[in-house]
Amino acid sequence: MLTANKLMPQGRGLAPVLIKRAATIELDWDVRQKSRFDATDSQGRQIGVFLPRGTAVRGGDVLVTEDGSLVRVIAAPQAVLVITACAQHGTPFDLTRAAYHLGNRHVPIELKPDHLKIEPDHVLADMLRAMHLIVREAKEAFEPEGGAYGGHGAHGQHGHSHDAHEHSHAAPVGPVLHPDAYGGGHEHHGHGHSH
Repeated sequence: MLTANKLMPQGRGLAPVLIKRAATIELDWDVRQKSRFDATDSQGRQIGVFLPRGTAVRGGDVLVTEDGSLVRVIAAPQAVLVITACAQHGTPFDLTRAAYHLGNRHVPIELKPDHLKIEPDHVLADMLRAMHLIVREAKEAFEPEGGAYGGHGAHGQHGHSHDAHEHSHAAPVGPVLHPDAYGGGHEHHGHGHSH
């Protein structure tokens, strides 16, 4: 078994031809969020991955094995819930509200301009439908946000940092509302169609 203990986020610093020629491993999010796991690459080699604790592997990242070979990671399609706004009964802002409520529950979430993705959960799906959102099951790659303080996130590192005092002059954005402050009782009426 080969050991891989080095990760190159999105293959940065490597020539594209090297990335293209690299062996691949296809992994779902449950595996990629672990810092230690075993996998079989596209060449049939067993790879033992040992990364620093807390490291999440993203689709497009490149692992470097002990013999110097490269292994490109592919985010495997997996069961997800895709959440979109309902044009007839809601607004695009409903996605922002949904992200807020999911974040309060510490749910891994992939954020896109026009939709959200989460792992399947029927209780959350019912909550989101009650918020006038369309929820559909799909089988797609899942790349949840990495968090503001984590390693490289779904969008990669930006290569800059902010001084601790740099933004201290910013005024608060607005009042902090309790989650139930949004249209009390709104969840109890029907739309006349199903999401």
